[in-house]
Amino acid sequence: MNFIPDNVSQHTNVYDVLKERGFIEQTTDDEAIRELLGKEKIKFYIGFDPTADCLHVGHFMQVIIMMYMQKFGHTPVVLIGGGTGMVGDPSGRTDMRQMMTPETIQNNCDNFKKLFDRFIEFDEEWQYSGNNGVYSPGKENKTPEPGKAVCVNNASWLLPLNYIEFIREIGKHFSVNNMLRAECFKQRMERGLSFLEFNYMLMQSYDFMVMARDFDCKMQFGGNDQWSNVLGGIELTRKACDKQVYGMTFSLLTTSEGKKMGKTQKGALWLNAEKTSPYEFYQYWRNVADADVEKCLRMLTFLPMDEVRKLAALEGQEINKAKEILAYEVTKLVHGEEEAKKAQEGARAAFGGGGSLDNIPKVQKARSDFEGEGIGVVTFIRDLGLVPSNREGFMTIEQGGLKLDGEKVTDKKMMVTVDTFKDGKLLVEKGKKKKLVVELTES
Repeated sequence: MNFIPDNVSQHTNVYDVLKERGFIEQTTDDEAIRELLGKEKIKFYIGFDPTADCLHVGHFMQVIIMMYMQKFGHTPVVLIGGGTGMVGDPSGRTDMRQMMTPETIQNNCDNFKKLFDRFIEFDEEWQYSGNNGVYSPGKENKTPEPGKAVCVNNASWLLPLNYIEFIREIGKHFSVNNMLRAECFKQRMERGLSFLEFNYMLMQSYDFMVMARDFDCKMQFGGNDQWSNVLGGIELTRKACDKQVYGMTFSLLTTSEGKKMGKTQKGALWLNAEKTSPYEFYQYWRNVADADVEKCLRMLTFLPMDEVRKLAALEGQEINKAKEILAYEVTKLVHGEEEAKKAQEGARAAFGGGGSLDNIPKVQKARSDFEGEGIGVVTFIRDLGLVPSNREGFMTIEQGGLKLDGEKVTDKKMMVTVDTFKDGKLLVEKGKKKKLVVELTES
């Protein structure tokens, strides 16, 4: 299943591969980690709290890192946060997360696992069981099959906890003074930090301790915003279990201007085709800034670095070739080759490069609406959601930003009739990036 080609890198140690691709931001011990990953095949984990019913492109960075680790023989432990999701991670937030019901959390956990199955091969027979509290260690039922990942839900050890036991045995290892200096808490002190959220670091640290103790998990990976939580887990594991474990955090996927990537007008850039269509997904990467092409090719594709450098070195109009390859490769990874080809053809058709209009997003409208005098063009584009108001519609036309079948609209009072459509279809373009095909139906 692993999508990574053998020629992705000349390095044989995955540490060097991750460094070469620009992922590694911080580690607890560079030399020790590089040596560990070179001489052993370890279990490592990345945690995913089920804050929505779908993964987004920010999660995809972590998925790609797990794929690299699996490619080089290590065992990914995908930790789904059914327990920590009950509290909510304050890291990187200016307000408290909305509380979710246990049913919503479980539904989100189930959906996460389905998405992980698309990218990572799991040993489905492996199970973790037996943890019924601080004093009752759990165990794995078998050693994971070589080359396969395992999945655990921290609800299995967090929900059975006795609070007094937890505070006595785990809380005693944490200094409140040190916790308040952690970046994840510091930025919340002015607006207010709930005691509920204050527990999150203890819970995530306990996750690492449990997995290190019960099935020899040796490393935690995470986004750079997780550094304080990673350090908490390493220190707790040392104090409570006398075990040496390690941590590594990664650069967040940001633009050259420092803004998080993956934000669209509709919200997050989701990995589920029902929430973000393959065409929209493709277009997002096709339209990244020139300065961001190299980073995206490095981090989100499995093209060899020599090819990445050649593509990133293109200038002027030539850089669009690199963007097209980027968009195709990322869409292929997430949605499959067939959907990537459709999205590419749709984009080429919409932007004048040839291809089939069949792959551009479509809207159906009743033929009867356009018979006789038809509909005013401004009302037409407002109803399609291309502009929020008539005023915006008039301004779009005045500024030359509207085309119908490739022809610029100059008449603000133009009427859209049945005759405007060719073979019952009409390509509508608002600006350079909003394009859709309107199809007439008989009803």
